[in-house]
Amino acid sequence: MRKFKLITFFLLFLSTFSALADKDSLSISLIEADQLFLKTNYLVLANELNISVQKAQVIQAGLYPNPVLTLDFNAIDPENNQILHVGSGGQQSVQIEQLILLGGKRKAQIDLAKTNVALAEYAFQDLIRQLKFELHTGLYLLNQQQLLINKYNTQMKMLDGIINTYEGQTAKGNIPLKDLVRLKGVYLNLSNERAAIFADFFAQLTKVQTILQTKQMVIPRIKEEDIKAFIQPFSLDLLIQTAFENRPDLLLSQKDTQFAQQYFSFQQKLAKPDITLFSSYDQRGGAFQRQVNVGMAIPLMFWNKNQGNIKSAELQIKAKNYAYEGMKSQVQAEVQSTYYQFQQTVREYQKNTKLFNDDFEITLKGMTENFQKGNVSLLEFVDFFESYNNAVSEISRIKLQLATSAEQIKLSTGKELF
Repeated sequence: MRKFKLITFFLLFLSTFSALADKDSLSISLIEADQLFLKTNYLVLANELNISVQKAQVIQAGLYPNPVLTLDFNAIDPENNQILHVGSGGQQSVQIEQLILLGGKRKAQIDLAKTNVALAEYAFQDLIRQLKFELHTGLYLLNQQQLLINKYNTQMKMLDGIINTYEGQTAKGNIPLKDLVRLKGVYLNLSNERAAIFADFFAQLTKVQTILQTKQMVIPRIKEEDIKAFIQPFSLDLLIQTAFENRPDLLLSQKDTQFAQQYFSFQQKLAKPDITLFSSYDQRGGAFQRQVNVGMAIPLMFWNKNQGNIKSAELQIKAKNYAYEGMKSQVQAEVQSTYYQFQQTVREYQKNTKLFNDDFEITLKGMTENFQKGNVSLLEFVDFFESYNNAVSEISRIKLQLATSAEQIKLSTGKELF
Protein backbone atom coordinates (compact mmCIF):
# COMPACT_ATOMS: atom_id res chain seq x y z
CA MET A 1 0.00 0.00 0.00
CA ARG A 2 2.82 2.39 0.84
CA LYS A 3 4.54 1.63 -2.49
CA PHE A 4 1.25 2.30 -4.29
CA LYS A 5 0.91 5.68 -2.57
CA LEU A 6 4.50 6.59 -3.49
CA ILE A 7 3.80 5.77 -7.12
CA THR A 8 0.63 7.88 -7.02
CA PHE A 9 2.59 10.77 -5.51
CA PHE A 10 5.25 10.40 -8.21
CA LEU A 11 2.58 10.57 -10.91
CA LEU A 12 1.04 13.64 -9.31
CA PHE A 13 4.50 15.22 -9.30
CA LEU A 14 4.95 14.45 -13.00
CA SER A 15 1.51 15.89 -13.74
CA THR A 16 2.41 19.06 -11.86
CA PHE A 17 5.73 19.21 -13.71
CA SER A 18 3.92 18.85 -17.03
CA ALA A 19 1.56 21.67 -16.11
CA LEU A 20 4.51 23.91 -15.29
CA ALA A 21 6.29 22.87 -18.48
CA ASP A 22 3.29 23.98 -20.54
CA LYS A 23 3.95 27.53 -19.37
CA ASP A 24 7.45 27.44 -20.87
CA SER A 25 7.02 25.16 -23.89
CA LEU A 26 8.00 25.43 -27.53
CA SER A 27 5.36 24.05 -29.88
CA ILE A 28 7.09 23.60 -33.21
CA SER A 29 6.71 21.90 -36.60
CA LEU A 30 9.54 20.20 -38.48
CA ILE A 31 9.90 23.13 -40.89
CA GLU A 32 10.01 25.63 -38.03
CA ALA A 33 12.55 23.45 -36.21
CA ASP A 34 14.79 23.42 -39.30
CA GLN A 35 14.61 27.19 -39.57
CA LEU A 36 15.35 27.64 -35.87
CA PHE A 37 18.40 25.38 -35.67
CA LEU A 38 19.93 27.02 -38.75
CA LYS A 39 19.77 30.33 -36.89
CA THR A 40 20.80 29.21 -33.42
CA ASN A 41 22.99 26.09 -33.57
CA TYR A 42 26.59 26.99 -32.77
CA LEU A 43 28.09 24.24 -34.94
CA VAL A 44 26.07 25.47 -37.92
CA LEU A 45 27.09 29.08 -37.33
CA ALA A 46 30.77 28.14 -36.94
CA ASN A 47 30.84 26.09 -40.14
CA GLU A 48 28.96 28.79 -42.02
CA LEU A 49 31.66 31.27 -41.01
CA ASN A 50 34.31 28.84 -42.24
CA ILE A 51 32.90 29.23 -45.77
CA SER A 52 33.44 32.98 -45.53
CA VAL A 53 36.97 32.33 -44.26
CA GLN A 54 37.76 30.22 -47.33
CA LYS A 55 36.23 32.81 -49.67
CA ALA A 56 38.57 35.39 -48.18
CA GLN A 57 41.48 33.10 -49.09
CA VAL A 58 40.40 33.27 -52.75
CA ILE A 59 40.91 37.02 -52.58
CA GLN A 60 44.30 36.51 -50.99
CA ALA A 61 45.38 33.98 -53.62
CA GLY A 62 44.64 36.47 -56.40
CA LEU A 63 46.84 39.22 -55.01
CA TYR A 64 50.18 40.00 -56.71
CA PRO A 65 53.44 39.93 -54.73
CA ASN A 66 54.35 43.33 -53.32
CA PRO A 67 57.31 45.23 -54.78
CA VAL A 68 60.38 45.57 -52.56
CA LEU A 69 62.00 48.96 -52.03
CA THR A 70 65.61 49.07 -50.78
CA LEU A 71 67.22 52.30 -49.55
CA ASP A 72 70.94 52.56 -48.81
CA PHE A 73 72.36 55.75 -47.19
CA ASN A 74 75.84 56.58 -45.99
CA ALA A 75 76.16 56.39 -42.22
CA ILE A 76 79.81 57.44 -41.63
CA ASP A 77 82.17 59.06 -44.17
CA PRO A 78 85.68 58.62 -42.66
CA GLU A 79 87.45 60.46 -45.48
CA ASN A 80 85.47 63.66 -45.04
CA ASN A 81 84.77 63.05 -41.36
CA GLN A 82 80.98 63.34 -41.81
CA ILE A 83 77.95 61.45 -40.56
CA LEU A 84 75.03 60.78 -42.90
CA HIS A 85 76.90 62.19 -45.85
CA VAL A 86 74.03 62.01 -48.38
CA GLY A 87 74.35 65.33 -50.19
CA SER A 88 75.69 65.87 -53.69
CA GLY A 89 79.15 64.76 -52.63
CA GLY A 90 77.93 61.86 -50.48
CA GLN A 91 76.49 58.41 -51.18
CA GLN A 92 72.98 57.05 -51.40
CA SER A 93 71.32 54.35 -53.46
CA VAL A 94 67.72 53.27 -54.13
CA GLN A 95 66.52 49.95 -55.57
CA ILE A 96 63.03 48.65 -56.33
CA GLU A 97 62.30 45.08 -57.36
CA GLN A 98 59.21 43.13 -58.39
CA LEU A 99 58.71 39.35 -58.40
CA ILE A 100 56.94 38.11 -61.55
CA LEU A 101 55.20 34.75 -61.09
CA LEU A 102 55.50 32.56 -64.17
CA GLY A 103 54.05 29.24 -65.28
CA GLY A 104 50.48 29.93 -64.13
CA LYS A 105 51.27 29.77 -60.39
CA ARG A 106 48.89 32.58 -59.47
CA LYS A 107 45.98 30.98 -61.34
CA ALA A 108 46.79 27.64 -59.72
CA GLN A 109 46.68 29.24 -56.27
CA ILE A 110 43.30 30.81 -57.06
CA ASP A 111 41.95 27.44 -58.27
CA LEU A 112 43.11 25.75 -55.06
CA ALA A 113 41.47 28.45 -52.96
CA LYS A 114 38.19 28.13 -54.88
CA THR A 115 38.23 24.36 -54.40
CA ASN A 116 38.73 24.94 -50.67
CA VAL A 117 35.55 27.06 -50.70
CA ALA A 118 33.65 24.19 -52.32
CA LEU A 119 35.08 21.76 -49.74
CA ALA A 120 33.89 24.03 -46.91
CA GLU A 121 30.43 24.29 -48.50
CA TYR A 122 30.10 20.50 -48.85
CA ALA A 123 31.28 20.04 -45.25
CA PHE A 124 28.63 22.55 -44.18
CA GLN A 125 25.92 20.74 -46.14
CA ASP A 126 26.98 17.42 -44.63
CA LEU A 127 26.76 18.88 -41.13
CA ILE A 128 23.25 20.15 -41.89
CA ARG A 129 22.31 16.71 -43.24
CA GLN A 130 23.47 14.96 -40.07
CA LEU A 131 21.92 17.50 -37.69
CA LYS A 132 18.58 17.47 -39.52
CA PHE A 133 18.48 13.69 -39.24
CA GLU A 134 19.13 13.85 -35.49
CA LEU A 135 16.63 16.68 -35.07
CA HIS A 136 13.84 15.08 -37.10
CA THR A 137 14.17 11.61 -35.57
CA GLY A 138 14.31 13.24 -32.14
CA LEU A 139 11.12 15.22 -32.80
CA TYR A 140 9.30 12.12 -34.09
CA LEU A 141 10.38 10.22 -30.99
CA LEU A 142 9.24 13.00 -28.67
CA ASN A 143 5.91 13.17 -30.51
CA GLN A 144 5.20 9.44 -30.19
CA GLN A 145 6.31 9.38 -26.56
CA GLN A 146 4.05 12.32 -25.73
CA LEU A 147 1.10 10.58 -27.38
CA LEU A 148 1.93 7.34 -25.57
CA ILE A 149 2.25 9.11 -22.23
CA ASN A 150 -1.14 10.77 -22.75
CA LYS A 151 -2.72 7.36 -23.41
CA TYR A 152 -1.06 5.96 -20.31
CA ASN A 153 -2.34 8.91 -18.29
CA THR A 154 -5.90 8.21 -19.46
CA GLN A 155 -5.65 4.51 -18.69
CA MET A 156 -4.09 5.09 -15.27
CA LYS A 157 -6.77 7.61 -14.40
CA MET A 158 -9.42 5.05 -15.33
CA LEU A 159 -7.66 2.31 -13.35
CA ASP A 160 -7.27 4.64 -10.40
CA GLY A 161 -11.05 5.13 -10.30
CA ILE A 162 -11.68 1.38 -10.49
CA ILE A 163 -9.10 0.70 -7.74
CA ASN A 164 -10.71 3.30 -5.46
CA THR A 165 -14.08 1.58 -5.94
CA TYR A 166 -12.56 -1.85 -5.31
CA GLU A 167 -10.86 -0.65 -2.14
CA GLY A 168 -14.24 0.36 -0.74
CA GLN A 169 -15.86 -2.90 -1.77
CA THR A 170 -12.93 -4.94 -0.44
CA ALA A 171 -13.23 -3.20 2.93
CA LYS A 172 -16.90 -4.23 3.02
CA GLY A 173 -16.01 -7.81 2.09
CA ASN A 174 -17.87 -7.72 -1.22
CA ILE A 175 -14.75 -8.25 -3.39
CA PRO A 176 -11.81 -10.57 -2.68
CA LEU A 177 -8.55 -8.86 -1.75
CA LYS A 178 -6.71 -10.78 -4.46
CA ASP A 179 -8.74 -8.98 -7.14
CA LEU A 180 -7.75 -5.60 -5.71
CA VAL A 181 -4.10 -6.67 -5.55
CA ARG A 182 -4.28 -7.88 -9.18
CA LEU A 183 -5.61 -4.51 -10.34
CA LYS A 184 -2.92 -2.68 -8.37
CA GLY A 185 -0.32 -4.88 -10.03
CA VAL A 186 -1.62 -3.85 -13.45
CA TYR A 187 -1.53 -0.22 -12.35
CA LEU A 188 2.05 -0.48 -11.05
CA ASN A 189 3.19 -2.23 -14.23
CA LEU A 190 1.63 0.56 -16.32
CA SER A 191 3.30 3.11 -14.06
CA ASN A 192 6.71 1.49 -14.53
CA GLU A 193 6.28 1.46 -18.30
CA ARG A 194 5.33 5.12 -18.24
CA ALA A 195 8.32 5.96 -16.04
CA ALA A 196 10.62 4.24 -18.57
CA ILE A 197 9.06 6.29 -21.38
CA PHE A 198 9.58 9.46 -19.36
CA ALA A 199 13.27 8.59 -18.92
CA ASP A 200 13.72 8.14 -22.68
CA PHE A 201 11.65 11.24 -23.33
CA PHE A 202 13.80 13.54 -21.22
CA ALA A 203 17.03 12.04 -22.60
CA GLN A 204 15.84 12.73 -26.14
CA LEU A 205 14.50 16.15 -25.14
CA THR A 206 18.00 17.14 -24.01
CA LYS A 207 19.42 16.25 -27.45
CA VAL A 208 16.73 18.20 -29.29
CA GLN A 209 17.14 21.20 -26.99
CA THR A 210 20.90 21.13 -27.64
CA ILE A 211 20.40 21.15 -31.41
CA LEU A 212 17.83 23.96 -31.20
CA GLN A 213 19.77 25.80 -28.46
CA THR A 214 16.67 26.22 -26.33
CA LYS A 215 15.77 25.54 -22.72
CA GLN A 216 12.05 25.29 -23.42
CA MET A 217 10.04 22.09 -23.36
CA VAL A 218 9.83 21.10 -27.03
CA ILE A 219 6.39 19.94 -28.20
CA PRO A 220 6.52 18.71 -31.83
CA ARG A 221 3.49 19.43 -34.00
CA ILE A 222 3.29 16.26 -36.08
CA LYS A 223 0.06 14.92 -37.54
CA GLU A 224 -0.89 11.39 -38.52
CA GLU A 225 -0.98 12.57 -42.15
CA ASP A 226 2.68 13.59 -41.88
CA ILE A 227 3.66 10.00 -41.12
CA LYS A 228 1.35 8.51 -43.76
CA ALA A 229 2.96 10.83 -46.33
CA PHE A 230 6.15 8.78 -46.06
CA ILE A 231 4.51 5.87 -47.88
CA GLN A 232 5.76 6.47 -51.42
CA PRO A 233 7.10 4.17 -54.15
CA PHE A 234 10.83 4.40 -54.83
CA SER A 235 13.22 2.88 -57.31
CA LEU A 236 16.42 1.57 -55.75
CA ASP A 237 18.50 2.45 -58.83
CA LEU A 238 17.09 5.97 -58.82
CA LEU A 239 17.84 6.36 -55.11
CA ILE A 240 21.45 5.24 -55.64
CA GLN A 241 21.85 7.70 -58.51
CA THR A 242 20.30 10.43 -56.38
CA ALA A 243 22.81 9.70 -53.62
CA PHE A 244 25.73 9.86 -56.07
CA GLU A 245 24.54 13.28 -57.21
CA ASN A 246 23.53 14.77 -53.86
CA ARG A 247 25.36 13.19 -50.91
CA PRO A 248 27.51 16.05 -49.52
CA ASP A 249 30.12 13.71 -48.03
CA LEU A 250 30.51 11.91 -51.38
CA LEU A 251 30.72 15.21 -53.25
CA LEU A 252 33.23 16.34 -50.65
CA SER A 253 35.38 13.27 -51.36
CA GLN A 254 35.06 13.89 -55.10
CA LYS A 255 36.07 17.53 -54.68
CA ASP A 256 38.95 16.44 -52.48
CA THR A 257 40.19 14.34 -55.40
CA GLN A 258 39.99 17.41 -57.63
CA PHE A 259 41.92 19.38 -55.03
CA ALA A 260 44.67 16.72 -55.09
CA GLN A 261 44.90 17.00 -58.87
CA GLN A 262 45.10 20.80 -58.68
CA TYR A 263 47.73 20.56 -55.95
CA PHE A 264 49.79 18.22 -58.14
CA SER A 265 49.57 20.72 -61.01
CA PHE A 266 50.56 23.53 -58.65
CA GLN A 267 53.64 21.63 -57.50
CA GLN A 268 54.64 21.07 -61.12
CA LYS A 269 54.33 24.80 -61.77
CA LEU A 270 56.53 25.53 -58.75
CA ALA A 271 59.35 23.73 -60.57
CA LYS A 272 59.34 26.55 -63.10
CA PRO A 273 61.46 29.55 -62.07
CA ASP A 274 60.06 33.00 -61.42
CA ILE A 275 61.72 36.24 -62.50
CA THR A 276 62.58 39.18 -60.31
CA LEU A 277 62.86 42.51 -62.18
CA PHE A 278 64.63 45.41 -60.53
CA SER A 279 65.82 48.96 -61.11
CA SER A 280 68.33 50.92 -59.00
CA TYR A 281 69.86 54.35 -58.61
CA ASP A 282 73.36 54.73 -57.17
CA GLN A 283 74.71 58.21 -56.50
CA ARG A 284 78.45 57.53 -56.19
CA GLY A 285 78.96 53.83 -55.51
CA GLY A 286 78.82 52.60 -59.07
CA ALA A 287 81.08 52.92 -62.06
CA PHE A 288 79.56 56.27 -62.87
CA GLN A 289 78.15 59.22 -60.97
CA ARG A 290 74.37 59.08 -60.41
CA GLN A 291 74.23 55.69 -62.06
CA VAL A 292 70.79 54.13 -62.98
CA ASN A 293 70.64 50.35 -63.46
CA VAL A 294 68.00 47.82 -64.50
CA GLY A 295 68.25 44.07 -64.23
CA MET A 296 66.62 40.76 -63.59
CA ALA A 297 67.21 37.72 -61.41
CA ILE A 298 66.15 34.14 -62.10
CA PRO A 299 66.97 31.01 -60.08
CA LEU A 300 68.82 28.27 -61.91
CA MET A 301 66.89 25.02 -61.42
CA PHE A 302 69.88 22.72 -61.32
CA TRP A 303 69.34 20.63 -58.19
CA ASN A 304 66.03 21.51 -56.55
CA LYS A 305 63.27 21.00 -59.12
CA ASN A 306 60.60 20.32 -56.46
CA GLN A 307 60.84 16.60 -57.25
CA GLY A 308 59.80 15.44 -53.77
CA ASN A 309 56.68 17.57 -53.55
CA ILE A 310 55.65 16.61 -57.08
CA LYS A 311 55.97 12.89 -56.29
CA SER A 312 54.10 13.32 -53.01
CA ALA A 313 51.26 15.19 -54.73
CA GLU A 314 51.06 12.51 -57.43
CA LEU A 315 50.65 9.79 -54.80
CA GLN A 316 47.99 11.84 -53.03
CA ILE A 317 45.90 11.78 -56.22
CA LYS A 318 45.90 7.97 -56.16
CA ALA A 319 45.05 7.91 -52.45
CA LYS A 320 42.16 10.36 -52.93
CA ASN A 321 40.82 8.33 -55.87
CA TYR A 322 40.84 5.17 -53.78
CA ALA A 323 39.09 7.01 -50.95
CA TYR A 324 36.42 8.31 -53.33
CA GLU A 325 35.74 4.88 -54.82
CA GLY A 326 35.52 3.43 -51.32
CA MET A 327 33.10 6.17 -50.27
CA LYS A 328 31.02 5.53 -53.38
CA SER A 329 30.70 1.83 -52.53
CA GLN A 330 29.78 2.70 -48.95
CA VAL A 331 27.07 5.12 -50.10
CA GLN A 332 25.59 2.52 -52.41
CA ALA A 333 25.50 -0.05 -49.60
CA GLU A 334 23.87 2.44 -47.23
CA VAL A 335 21.17 3.34 -49.75
CA GLN A 336 20.41 -0.33 -50.41
CA SER A 337 20.19 -1.10 -46.69
CA THR A 338 17.93 1.86 -45.90
CA TYR A 339 15.77 1.11 -48.94
CA TYR A 340 15.09 -2.50 -47.94
CA GLN A 341 14.49 -1.47 -44.34
CA PHE A 342 12.08 1.24 -45.49
CA GLN A 343 10.16 -1.22 -47.67
CA GLN A 344 9.83 -3.66 -44.76
CA THR A 345 8.72 -0.90 -42.40
CA VAL A 346 6.05 0.32 -44.85
CA ARG A 347 4.60 -3.18 -45.14
CA GLU A 348 4.61 -3.58 -41.36
CA TYR A 349 3.00 -0.16 -40.87
CA GLN A 350 0.24 -0.85 -43.39
CA LYS A 351 -0.54 -4.22 -41.85
CA ASN A 352 -0.49 -3.06 -38.23
CA THR A 353 -2.52 0.10 -38.78
CA LYS A 354 -5.11 -1.97 -40.62
CA LEU A 355 -5.38 -4.30 -37.62
CA PHE A 356 -5.37 -1.53 -35.02
CA ASN A 357 -8.44 0.59 -35.65
CA ASP A 358 -11.26 2.25 -33.74
CA ASP A 359 -12.50 -1.21 -32.69
CA PHE A 360 -9.77 -1.29 -30.01
CA GLU A 361 -10.93 1.97 -28.41
CA ILE A 362 -14.61 0.96 -28.62
CA THR A 363 -13.85 -2.46 -27.15
CA LEU A 364 -11.74 -0.98 -24.35
CA LYS A 365 -14.56 1.35 -23.40
CA GLY A 366 -17.09 -1.49 -23.55
CA MET A 367 -14.88 -3.87 -21.55
CA THR A 368 -14.30 -1.22 -18.88
CA GLU A 369 -18.01 -0.46 -18.53
CA ASN A 370 -19.00 -4.13 -18.44
CA PHE A 371 -16.25 -4.90 -15.94
CA GLN A 372 -17.51 -2.17 -13.65
CA LYS A 373 -21.03 -3.61 -14.00
CA GLY A 374 -19.77 -7.11 -13.22
CA ASN A 375 -20.53 -8.52 -16.69
CA VAL A 376 -16.82 -9.19 -17.41
CA SER A 377 -14.50 -11.10 -15.12
CA LEU A 378 -11.32 -9.59 -13.73
CA LEU A 379 -9.20 -12.05 -15.69
CA GLU A 380 -10.90 -11.13 -18.98
CA PHE A 381 -10.57 -7.41 -18.28
CA VAL A 382 -6.90 -7.62 -17.29
CA ASP A 383 -6.02 -9.79 -20.29
CA PHE A 384 -7.71 -7.39 -22.70
CA PHE A 385 -6.25 -4.33 -20.94
CA GLU A 386 -2.71 -5.67 -21.22
CA SER A 387 -3.26 -6.71 -24.85
CA TYR A 388 -4.58 -3.24 -25.60
CA ASN A 389 -1.51 -1.60 -24.03
CA ASN A 390 0.79 -3.87 -26.00
CA ALA A 391 -1.05 -2.94 -29.19
CA VAL A 392 -0.80 0.78 -28.39
CA SER A 393 2.94 0.46 -27.75
CA GLU A 394 3.42 -1.55 -30.95
CA ILE A 395 1.56 1.00 -33.08
CA SER A 396 3.64 3.81 -31.57
CA ARG A 397 6.81 1.82 -32.30
CA ILE A 398 5.93 1.15 -35.94
CA LYS A 399 4.97 4.78 -36.57
CA LEU A 400 8.28 5.90 -35.13
CA GLN A 401 10.09 3.25 -37.15
CA LEU A 402 8.40 4.41 -40.37
CA ALA A 403 9.36 8.05 -39.71
CA THR A 404 12.92 7.04 -38.81
CA SER A 405 13.24 4.84 -41.93
CA ALA A 406 12.06 7.73 -44.09
CA GLU A 407 14.59 10.04 -42.47
CA GLN A 408 17.29 7.42 -43.10
CA ILE A 409 16.32 7.40 -46.79
CA LYS A 410 16.82 11.17 -46.86
CA LEU A 411 20.07 10.83 -44.93
CA SER A 412 21.48 8.16 -47.23
CA THR A 413 20.55 10.02 -50.45
CA GLY A 414 21.29 13.53 -49.24
CA LYS A 415 18.03 14.86 -50.66
CA GLU A 416 14.61 15.86 -49.31
CA LEU A 417 12.45 13.17 -50.94
CA PHE A 418 9.32 13.63 -48.85
